[in-house]
Amino acid sequence: MFPLHRGRRLRVNESIRSLVRETTLSPSDFMFPMFIAEGENIKVAIPSMPGIYRRSIDLTVEEVRELFALGIHAVNIYVKVSENLKDNTGKEAWNKDGLMQQAIRAIKTACPEMIVMPDVALDPYSIYGHDGIISNGDVENDATNAALVKMAVSHAQAGADFVAPSDMMDGRVLRLREGLDAAGFHNVGIMSYSAKYASAFYGPFRDALDSAPREADIAVPKDKKTYQMDYANRIEAIKEAVWDVEEGADMVMVKPGIAYLDIVREVKNAVNVPVTVFHVSGEYAMIKAAAERGWLDNDKIMMEQLMCIKRAGASLISTYFAKEAAIILNQK
Repeated sequence: MFPLHRGRRLRVNESIRSLVRETTLSPSDFMFPMFIAEGENIKVAIPSMPGIYRRSIDLTVEEVRELFALGIHAVNIYVKVSENLKDNTGKEAWNKDGLMQQAIRAIKTACPEMIVMPDVALDPYSIYGHDGIISNGDVENDATNAALVKMAVSHAQAGADFVAPSDMMDGRVLRLREGLDAAGFHNVGIMSYSAKYASAFYGPFRDALDSAPREADIAVPKDKKTYQMDYANRIEAIKEAVWDVEEGADMVMVKPGIAYLDIVREVKNAVNVPVTVFHVSGEYAMIKAAAERGWLDNDKIMMEQLMCIKRAGASLISTYFAKEAAIILNQK
């Protein structure tokens, strides 16, 4: 229809572009993943994730207050568990005085309005680095689910707002919902990692928690491909997300992020609950590495990727860039 229609009329300057912008970002779109360490006044840099640290609970609380002041209203927390507390049952995961439970209580005491979503999976507690209990050379699905219920209930007792199962066991959302309800925690939500792929993008995260599968004196899977999804599959992701909603998930997650935006849109179109996207450690590390070499502009690439994740259908973005991005957005 040229020359009656000229698309460039809506791109003449930033004021016009902002008027017709279809997608916007705000700090409240972000959730910040945090790594918790034992001790006091501990702040350990993670070499493969510049700017990200394992913090003791006291310093985590300080960071949480800063995040909330920036407009970030949710944190996803993970713990670095001492080796002497790891076994094949994961029993430390539901210790009422465990590191995760202490961290939840401390955050909710210091900043009650911050939404706390602790990770629910056994890999930080497993002597074998797997997300569940090993039996006969594989991860035992139903036994793992029973352990996850105890873990999630202990998180709820500590004050968690949501539990975030990242294990990818079959049926675990239903078991968690039943277990939370039976314990009286009807209002504690479930954010399920529904479409979590067996991805190479998780490497830096596993460095942070020492949670990669390990060699052992018994038969164990060499990787997590028997429970995490094949990255060649699309329809399977939709099925997993729909199942989780039917089982009681309040939110579903797609993980990783940028390389999986087609999955984000498919899942968004298929479910009637909010969709979270995890902009994962490897995606973060690649940008940081390229920016350090002067090959990319860190801030521009960061904001573009976050906007693209939101545009694809994300209601919430879990990202290590949350604090950096919130600072930029608050300056506008």
